[in-house]
Amino acid sequence: MTQVALARKYRPKRFADLIGQEHVAMGLAGAVGKNRVAHAYLLTGPRGVGKTTAARILAMALNCERRKQADDSGEPCGECDSCTRTWSGSATLDVIEIDAASNRGVDDARDLRERAMYAASGANRHKVYIVDEAHMLTREAWNALLKILEEPPPQVVFVFATTDPQKIANAAAPVLSRLQRFDFRRLGPTAVADRLAHVAKQEGIATDADALPLIARVAAGGMRDALSLLDQALVFGDGKVTAAGVRAALGLIDDETYAELLGMLAERRSVDVFPFVARLVESGADLSEFVNGAGEVLRLLMLRIVGGADAGAGSEAARAAVEKYAHAFTAGDVLRLLKLLAECENAIRRSPNARLHVETLLLQWTLMDRTVELSEVMEAMGGSPRTARPEPQRQAPVTLRDVEAKAPIPEPITGDLSLSAVQARWPEVLNAVAKKNRMLREALAHAAPAALADDTLHLAVDGMGDVDGLDQRRPVIAEAVAQVTGRKLRITIGAAAGAAPVAAPEPVRLDPKGDRDERLRLYRAKDKSLDTAADLLDLELTE
Repeated sequence: MTQVALARKYRPKRFADLIGQEHVAMGLAGAVGKNRVAHAYLLTGPRGVGKTTAARILAMALNCERRKQADDSGEPCGECDSCTRTWSGSATLDVIEIDAASNRGVDDARDLRERAMYAASGANRHKVYIVDEAHMLTREAWNALLKILEEPPPQVVFVFATTDPQKIANAAAPVLSRLQRFDFRRLGPTAVADRLAHVAKQEGIATDADALPLIARVAAGGMRDALSLLDQALVFGDGKVTAAGVRAALGLIDDETYAELLGMLAERRSVDVFPFVARLVESGADLSEFVNGAGEVLRLLMLRIVGGADAGAGSEAARAAVEKYAHAFTAGDVLRLLKLLAECENAIRRSPNARLHVETLLLQWTLMDRTVELSEVMEAMGGSPRTARPEPQRQAPVTLRDVEAKAPIPEPITGDLSLSAVQARWPEVLNAVAKKNRMLREALAHAAPAALADDTLHLAVDGMGDVDGLDQRRPVIAEAVAQVTGRKLRITIGAAAGAAPVAAPEPVRLDPKGDRDERLRLYRAKDKSLDTAADLLDLELTE
């Protein structure tokens, strides 16, 4: 005896059985029960969520032989001859299903219009036309139907089902105002898994705890697809539906692969990227499916880090892998990983060389710098975020593996301070200025110590230098000199003997990068702890 597919066997027969579409069920059942059925409906939504089934249930309810007129529930009995034939899709005089994908032209529409003029087979019956894939109808076909949709014959109901209502809006916008629209939504994974569990119980099928949620995730909100996948998985696992059997049946990637991926990212093993992808390719894995699974694992990782809860999230093995490596990531790290994934996901799906895109993505993930809080950096250096200067000894990094030790602080000049000693240490002064302001350091390169007397250091500026500009920044220069020499000196600035005067440069408009650099310089000037951490650890500041 031929086995009936689960998607057909468990197709709903009543409005109440439309899982996850309660708003549609209440609307249609109420219309039938209160005898306020519209002459035309538009059912929209993703594939496999119950649009055609709802249309058939509506046709069953309108022509049910046993439905009591006093009963305002609007539900069909599902057992009479009319209901049975309609539910199974058998040919009837009063319920006609049309596939618009193969009957999309104006001649087909005219034929439908002419057939609709004939009365139903009985006085208490309705003639119901179910037009599937309605977005495939041409503009001319819609124009041919427009008049009959405006003034339909009595007891005639049109039900149009489509996955793309926007195409109908583009081809025949006036038609939409003649239709009552119901939008079907995707089912949640928990609702799909619960329905699969019910079907498995009815069929006497043993299942693993992780198998049905896995099918629900792959079905992406479509109940019909979920039941078809369950049917497909039944041939694996020796009579029991297991997670391994589902992966084998659907060509999915096992959790051990994603655990290996997390370990590679946590330990930043870029050298393992190419062998890892090579194994995926050699095993025949679908790289698009791998990217989907990687996104799910990163979502689990984010949930673990931020403390979210999702009872149906991931398998037991995936949750164990996330628990093992969660300490190596911050929420900011995972957010950047997900952003990189989103940027290249379409390229991986569409490119003929998906392998290269996946390898590039994994390299970016393993080479990506990890984020670190400034407070943690300062704490690791032995200070606090408000400490102007941390301790001089070397401190171990906390999160960043490649953070270098602090730069050494210049030794002050001992004994009497002479002009020659200042001149010998002048390159160190320039370096100290560069840490505060790189532009000032370039300008100060045209100046040199020329005289030292009574704690006053005079700088002579050559013909290429800007005397006025340097004079305005004397406090910064004095601070750098004090840092290198250990002495607070008064700074005077003048043109060198024989230097030709230089005209003041024209004002220059800052480009976006220069403007950004200037803002970051101001931020550093306001917060000494931020400035110290950025200099000593060679951190890159971002806004």
